[in-house]
Amino acid sequence: MRKLPLGRKAAHLTADKKRPQGRQVMWEAIRAIRTFTIQDLEIKTNITQGTLRTYVMGLQRAGYLDRQEPERKNNRYGPVRWTLINDVGVEAPRVTRDGRHVTQGRGREQLWRTMRIIGQFTFHELAVQASTEELVVAPGEANFYCQYLHRAGYLVCMEKGGPNKAARYRLLKTRYTGPQAPQIQRVRQVWDPNTEQVVWTPEGQTDE
Repeated sequence: MRKLPLGRKAAHLTADKKRPQGRQVMWEAIRAIRTFTIQDLEIKTNITQGTLRTYVMGLQRAGYLDRQEPERKNNRYGPVRWTLINDVGVEAPRVTRDGRHVTQGRGREQLWRTMRIIGQFTFHELAVQASTEELVVAPGEANFYCQYLHRAGYLVCMEKGGPNKAARYRLLKTRYTGPQAPQIQRVRQVWDPNTEQVVWTPEGQTDE
């Protein structure tokens, strides 16, 4: 197992710089512009209009954006504009096209935030502290996430685990890279959306 240099990205993640994807890119542009058209967002993000329109419609239906009907001038209608009316912070809202909130991935976001607050923890303690009435984090999910963040160097092991004893971890202050939770991708590598870098891959897997 090995960590990757923080200044280096996997080739498959840097191959196409012309069309960045993801709700976070769109949300950051919306927060920066505040009032915008789809064309404004396309210029700002270089993301396709179809992708932008789907996310914008979802945000509007979920109550984050207000739609302003186009003005008519010289028998022509201008573009539709939207205004951000519910700025919930840096993390992009996860919504479907019809405005429903997506819960997938929220558990790890809650784990990541909680790690920074509670100091030392076992995965059992972390799961309890990270759970809310709306979303309960399973101990198995917390254990899985802790193992990978430890491998990637975010967590330091304070006490080793053993039979009937869970390991204790602590989040290194120097490895808190931002509010977005590091992601464990399908190929079991760790991707940090705050730095936009792959920070760990399994032994034998290259970043080329």
